[in-house]
Amino acid sequence: MSDVPVITVDGPSGAGKGTISHMLAEALGWHLLDSGALYRITGQACLIEGVSWEDHPAVTEVARYLDVSFCAAPSGEILVVYKGVDVSRAIRTEEGGRGASTVAAIPAVREALLQRQREFRRSPGLVADGRDMGTAVFPEAPLKFYLTASASERAERRYKQLIAKGENVSLARLLEDIKERDARDSSREVSPLVPAEDAIIIDSTATPISDVYELVMLKVKERGLN
Repeated sequence: MSDVPVITVDGPSGAGKGTISHMLAEALGWHLLDSGALYRITGQACLIEGVSWEDHPAVTEVARYLDVSFCAAPSGEILVVYKGVDVSRAIRTEEGGRGASTVAAIPAVREALLQRQREFRRSPGLVADGRDMGTAVFPEAPLKFYLTASASERAERRYKQLIAKGENVSLARLLEDIKERDARDSSREVSPLVPAEDAIIIDSTATPISDVYELVMLKVKERGLN
């Protein structure tokens, strides 16, 4: 499958990489890998199974035998199912994000999920959304993007998303969580959050998502991947 093209979109939480990846995959008709979902599911599975995120061997076992499936709802939304239970909403909470970041810092967990992520590479192509897609999972990808934005802007975006869902959240707490997660993701020993050397870096702090998408598509066309 090494001849199947991959476009990687890495970056911190709230930078817009998920939105861009979905738009890009839909426009190209390619498969989409939301690698963060696998780590969120692992964290959520640990909660369901009563496994502490600090118990590295046990968390690794959960990751290695993760009973997860993805299916499309009538609305078009991708549902995430763990052992027959829909955990789509649970993994998208702030606790789900903390769990993902915590278990992702465990080297053995990253190793356990590595091959599963690579199995998403299928014809006609793959858009891979994550934090180490261009550096560790698909280092040979012909086109790599790294989206970033200020912590305050990312916290504001997340705050608006959660308020729109009717959740009672604190902007100050969200900002603190984002800073803590950034520090954890960028300082972990294995596959830290850093741009690939050949990645195109885009700062979306003051740039509308539509403009970011236009820039990304321009680069895709320049590489002849559309």
